[in-house]
Amino acid sequence: MAGDSTGLESRHVSRYFAFRQGRRYKMSHWPKLSATCDCATHLFLSAKVTHGPRRDTCEAPAILRAAARRVHFRRALLDAGYDSEAVHILIREELLAHSVIPPTSGRPTRKWPRSKYRRQMKRRFFRRVYGQRWQIENVFSRYKRLLGSALRATSWTGQKREASLRVLVHNLMLLKRLWRTFLQSSGG
Repeated sequence: MAGDSTGLESRHVSRYFAFRQGRRYKMSHWPKLSATCDCATHLFLSAKVTHGPRRDTCEAPAILRAAARRVHFRRALLDAGYDSEAVHILIREELLAHSVIPPTSGRPTRKWPRSKYRRQMKRRFFRRVYGQRWQIENVFSRYKRLLGSALRATSWTGQKREASLRVLVHNLMLLKRLWRTFLQSSGG
């Protein structure tokens, strides 16, 4: 299982396009999609839509517990935005899985982390295993490429609903593809 978050556009013109055109507008808040995915199937396991910018650790308990209710996972691959002892404790002691999070949050320092699990990550970080975190980046890329990164809704409740429905549509599109592949391989 891998987890991350991404920002969505609340306007139809992307911020990058506006910058390239010489126009500038300040975005104080944007819809932020925090999600977990299954690395084998690329299906979203859980998702939560909040206002950005916000620390990833705020949404971590909700999306990790929701993912654990849907599927039992042995390992959680999260980026450095989720690096906190509370997230490690949640994954390891409550969800009974192994957490792989780079211990790089906070200001750069030569001192070792004092907390138990962050210190373990510093001592023995599994780079080869953490390399599979690209799966969630791939899922977000497909999500934005097929369904678009700009939300059409203008109200906050509409944007939350639209982003959540897009997660559902993404999963349905993948299930349709998996079902078609299954039928072709079984000769039916």
